[in-house]
Amino acid sequence: MEHMANFKFVVSSGSKSWQIEKDQKECPVMGKKIGDTFPGDFLGLPGYELLISGGSDKDGFPMRTDFDGPVRKRIVVTEGKGFRTDVKGLRRRKTLRGNTIGQDTVQVNCTVSKTGEKPLEEILGKKESKKEGEAEGKTETPKEEKVESKHESV
Repeated sequence: MEHMANFKFVVSSGSKSWQIEKDQKECPVMGKKIGDTFPGDFLGLPGYELLISGGSDKDGFPMRTDFDGPVRKRIVVTEGKGFRTDVKGLRRRKTLRGNTIGQDTVQVNCTVSKTGEKPLEEILGKKESKKEGEAEGKTETPKEEKVESKHESV
């Protein structure tokens, strides 16, 4: 249950995005809906205003704008978030989350609607995370090789 006590805020500006993790108690977003805005001060983004564009719950079910509440339901969908198809007229029953942020919400997707004085790259350090991503990419390859070699020996 400890993982539910944190929100992961994915803040995107253009083609770049950053992930910020905060405790639910420190966040004034509980009860807000997709399309609402909130100040980014508590995330360490002074002067920024963020727009809630979506999210997902503890089990990975995405939020939908077209039905209210923080509840999770199985609804029949033909298009939109949580369902893609090439077949015209295809309907499918999918489990989706409502458009309100609740206790079960884990990830909140946000876009910048008003910028502050400092650029996001300077505040959140995008350059450092790129270097970490490259380093992680290098370490993942040997791990995959080790896993493959374990399967061969079994």
